[in-house]
Amino acid sequence: MMKQFMGEDFLLSTETAKELFATAKTMPIFDWHCHLSPKEIYENRQPQDITALWLLGDHYKWRGMRGFGIAEDYITGEKSSEEKFKAWAAALPYMVGNPLYHWTHLELRRYFGIYEPLSAKTAEGIWKAANEKIAAGGFTLRELIEKSNVACVCTTDDAADSLEYHKLIAEDKSFKCRVIPAFRPDKALNIELWTFIPWLKDMEKAAEMEINSYADLKQALLKRIEFFAQLGCRATDHALLYVPYERATECELDAIFKKGKNGETLTKKELDQYRTELMRFFAKEYHKRNWGMEIHIGAMRNNNTPKFQKLGPDTGYDSIADREIAHGLSRLLDSLETEGILPKTILFTLNPKDNYVLGSMIGNFQSEEAASKMQFGTAWWFNDNIDGMREQIKALGNLGVLGKFIGMVTDSRSFVSYPRHEYFRRILCEFIGNLVENGEYPADMETLKEIVRDVSFNNAARYFGIDA
Repeated sequence: MMKQFMGEDFLLSTETAKELFATAKTMPIFDWHCHLSPKEIYENRQPQDITALWLLGDHYKWRGMRGFGIAEDYITGEKSSEEKFKAWAAALPYMVGNPLYHWTHLELRRYFGIYEPLSAKTAEGIWKAANEKIAAGGFTLRELIEKSNVACVCTTDDAADSLEYHKLIAEDKSFKCRVIPAFRPDKALNIELWTFIPWLKDMEKAAEMEINSYADLKQALLKRIEFFAQLGCRATDHALLYVPYERATECELDAIFKKGKNGETLTKKELDQYRTELMRFFAKEYHKRNWGMEIHIGAMRNNNTPKFQKLGPDTGYDSIADREIAHGLSRLLDSLETEGILPKTILFTLNPKDNYVLGSMIGNFQSEEAASKMQFGTAWWFNDNIDGMREQIKALGNLGVLGKFIGMVTDSRSFVSYPRHEYFRRILCEFIGNLVENGEYPADMETLKEIVRDVSFNNAARYFGIDA
């Protein structure tokens, strides 16, 4: 018998899975890694229409539209909101097997109460119905967050950011969701990029000091870490193509820094030395403050030079790298462990070939400091689909302690991306339910319900020390 399209038991094939999901779906959301704008959260505007809410800045959807053959004018160009929406609607039915198809319809259902599949045939009616809902109210950005049952959001913020909007949000006691910064010092690490020199100037202003040496850089970063701590920071983020491990002296690092400050070309060895030692500096400071250190490994960014020059970064021209990562990662973590400064660490891989590399690596450095102090981060970006989530959960289940997993993140700029947590929870409950139904785990529903509640929310709240 054919199942109903995305029916109540979507992705749930067993009675055990259905019972577990009934528990999981009630849990709040802790979005401990996302790219929402604190400014937009503070300003709390209502979107003009569904296109503004749905398509602006969403490079996932942009890639799908380009793959369908839609002209860029309908994606990032000057076409009207309605024309862009209808272009997306025309492309969507052809994305068979793409999570965008499921996400789109979950979002239409959960926020708009629209259950009709989106296509060129239905676009006109859905455009009108969705915009009528928005005009009627209840769609300010804070209302969307609260409607999604989000208890806490960790935004991703540059080391030189003023965090002015975090301060303003914290002062507004009417908003129940906590919004706290996450420290992301990628611009400090990427010394070879053109962005480094202007970023240094921003850092000098933020830290209120001149930065003329590597020692100055560390002092300025330390001041910013302390500033982030004052505003409740618990998490950090670092994007690395691969994890280097090449030690260097302070004298060598100062020479490397000055070359970068002067815009001179650096060798691979110099870059590896600089990033290794700066990561070690960060890790030591995070350990002191009990922060979580996220490392996102394996994104090859801005592959299309003409499009990068025209549209800038984060516009849909990134992909998966295939570097070897195990040796450098092991040496870095071991050097931190040897000195007693290894912080709580979450390792993400963009290349699923490395699921078992990271799944086994975390087992080398667990300790009593925290339950599963070392975490294998959830399926991310190109992997947050059904297969990617299943494979990440399976690898962690095979190699680690799945019941202490800190779960899903949106990694999104969209305020209606929270149904991705529902998607993840359905996949998690299906995975566990199949183990029970196959006789691979007992039908101890009390323990299993505790596990799905923990993975859905509680583990992350405990891990990052958030009272929600």
